[in-house]
Amino acid sequence: MFKIGDFARLNKVTIKTLRHYDSLGLLQPEKIDSFTKYRYYSASQMPRLNRILSLKDIGFSLEEIALILNKNMDLKQIQTLLELKHSEIADKIRNEQARLSRIETFIKICKQEEYIMEYDIVLKEIEPVRVATLRDIIPTYSDQGHLWEELGSHIEKYDAKILPPCMVIYHDTGYKEECVDAEVVEPIDGDLPDTERIKVKELESVKEMACVVHKGPYQTLNMAYNAISKWIEENKYEIIGSQRELYIKGEWITLDPNEYITEIQFPVQKIKG
Repeated sequence: MFKIGDFARLNKVTIKTLRHYDSLGLLQPEKIDSFTKYRYYSASQMPRLNRILSLKDIGFSLEEIALILNKNMDLKQIQTLLELKHSEIADKIRNEQARLSRIETFIKICKQEEYIMEYDIVLKEIEPVRVATLRDIIPTYSDQGHLWEELGSHIEKYDAKILPPCMVIYHDTGYKEECVDAEVVEPIDGDLPDTERIKVKELESVKEMACVVHKGPYQTLNMAYNAISKWIEENKYEIIGSQRELYIKGEWITLDPNEYITEIQFPVQKIKG
């Protein structure tokens, strides 16, 4: 038998921890001296203490541990609880990784904010181009993969040739949190029939298109948008049509998002007066 202090020292826990486990009914002394009130533990209780510490280490609360140990669950029941805990922790890791990615993006934006004027905004005349398009309302800007798949399958079916770069035209007048009016566009060469959703047409020419090229992940595109918006305002232009995002280099070429190249275009005209 070991006094509480000796038992605590042998198992590398504090006396306070053992008293707390006692109060919860997790690990009670094998004997309490009726006269001195000293608590005594035996070596046979060490496996239970190790089980408590192991379950606590992998994320179970003391209340959950009490439920596991005091109900004498069999291995299958414990395995089920462990699998649930595994899923819970995996979800937390995914959420924290997503948060970490957002933080890293924000850090990058903060570091690069001072270089925003390094973006070169140019005015270009855009020639008309024959395209196949698919326009729909999507939940958010990133939820457009299914549109590209539908459009690509139709083009492939009729052996038309896709001419880079592909683009998206956003028809909303400003940024939207949801219900985005997006039109995915593939320049093409070859015969291609219309469908109820897919249209083949000539994308109109634009006399003055303010353009800026962004290199880096899509999450940092707002830096280029900030630069071109500032340029439009300072040079006394106004936007007169839907913006375009042209994807010059993306995941179909490189696995490194830092190597992505995107061109943002706004049709503009000089403000009169």
